[in-house]
This record gives sequence, structure tokens and C-alpha cells, in this order.
Amino acid sequence: MQPSFDFQRYIEVRKNPSRRRTLVGDFGEYAYSADLRVLQSLSYARPVRLAAEASVRAFKAWRKSDILGSSVRVSARQFPRLHELAAQCAAELHIPAPVLYVTKDFASINAATLGTETDSFILLNSAAVDRLSDAELKFVIGHECGHIQNSHVTYRTALFFLTHMTGIFLKWIVTPARLALMGWSRRAEVTCDRAGLLCCGDPDVAISTLVKLAVGSQALTDEIDLDQYLEQLEGIKEGLGRVSEYMMTHPYLPKRVKALQTFTQSEYFRRRLGQEGGLSLAEVDKQVDEIISVL
Repeated sequence: MQPSFDFQRYIEVRKNPSRRRTLVGDFGEYAYSADLRVLQSLSYARPVRLAAEASVRAFKAWRKSDILGSSVRVSARQFPRLHELAAQCAAELHIPAPVLYVTKDFASINAATLGTETDSFILLNSAAVDRLSDAELKFVIGHECGHIQNSHVTYRTALFFLTHMTGIFLKWIVTPARLALMGWSRRAEVTCDRAGLLCCGDPDVAISTLVKLAVGSQALTDEIDLDQYLEQLEGIKEGLGRVSEYMMTHPYLPKRVKALQTFTQSEYFRRRLGQEGGLSLAEVDKQVDEIISVL
């Protein structure tokens, strides 16, 4: 149930790019270092550990059968287009093809990954399928594949159960475990936005998808001025209202857009595009630390 990765190995690979492809399966070479650092620390927090254990039991007891009963599994025979997009994302990230379901939700463009590290699945809302292009769907599916690749699934499931089924936990577990997991989750989203970008391969597509999540409309997305949208970051950093983000599982969307823009300037991403130069991942992560900070 605990994440299986060697953090020191990750640091060594950051220093020695020639070894990066040895990372397949535990976490991605693109991963945001703060995500991995906090993820490692969670395994030592007793409330989080107990929440993860309880979540795994609850998931196995009822949640998986509930998903099977209310969603439709994607396969080569059912929704072959989505099946191919998921296969492409998995190949790009060098992970096994994920188990993908479509669930009926016409209200919001969204997806989620639940389960355990050895038994995970992706839920894709029908609204996302209806409103996103294939390239945008690759960003969304790739984002969720990032959760699988980077050992996020058990703790994301724990956070889901802490939020929606607090009754299965001891009361003293709930608050400290939720706070710890939400702080980690905001960092994990940065990692997975990078995974989504690697899968779709186009920064403009990735950023437009994030903006579409903000407004929920293709027509309105086409009218967004990205520079003006990012000016909202200054307002986010001011006032006591920013404290509300402390209780959120995702950074505010302008922060995610800016953090992803910063990643596109990395030597790692530029090299994938056949370009030279760029910032080291350590330099990118230092800038992202400032971008997504809450207090």
C-alpha cells in the first residue's frame, strides 16, 4: 500500500540524465521533486498510513463493484477511440495500458484515478469525451496515467474516502490525514500535468485543456486571453482568501497553467521536441515552488 520508489535513486538520476530511462514503473523522470519529497514523508505519518489501509479495505469491499455497476469499461470493442488514446499515453510514459471506464457525468469535464498501486483504474466523465478533442483527451488521460506511474493511487484513494466517507475512520485520523494528503495532492497535480503534456505533446493543447477546465466551455475557451488570465495570479497571492486553497486538493488553475508553462522551458521538455538549451529540472522546480505556494 505504500509507494514503492527509491527517492535517493531519483535524486541520482536527476544528476545523471543518462540513467533516466531506468525510472520506468516507480515514478516519472519528469516528476515534480516536491511531490516525491512529500510523498516519501507520508509513509511515516501514522494517521495517513492508517487512512491508506482503511481506504484499501473499503475500496476492495465495495467501491470497485460500484464502479463496474455504474460505468462502462473502455476496450478495443467498446469505445475503441478512447482505448487507442489510452494506449498511446501509456506507450509515451512507458507504463502498462491503464484500465479506463467512462462514467455518466454531463456536468463537468473531469477524470479521476482510484484503487491501489496494483489495482487501479481511471474514471473519465462523459462530459470530457463530449467536449474535448482527441489531443485534449490525451492530456487528460495522460494526466491520470501520471498518477499511476508516480505511485499516487493509494493515497489519492485515501483522500477520496477521507472526504466522502469519514465514518470509516477514527475521528483523530481524519483532520491530520486530510491536511497532509491535500498538501501533497496539490504537488502531485503538478507532476501529472507534466505527464499529460508529455502524452499530448503540445503545450498549447495542454494549456487550452486546463483553461477549458476553468470555464467548462469551448466557445468561452476560444475567447480567453492567456496573458490576462495569468494576471489573476497576483490577486490569488494577496489577501486572506488565499488560505482557502490550503484546504484544496488542486492548486488554483492559473497556478497550474503557469507551472506547466515553466516546465515547457526545461531542458528535458525541449530535448523531447528536438530543441537545445533550457532550464534544468531543478531550476524549473524551484520556480514552481514559488508559483504554487499557498502561504
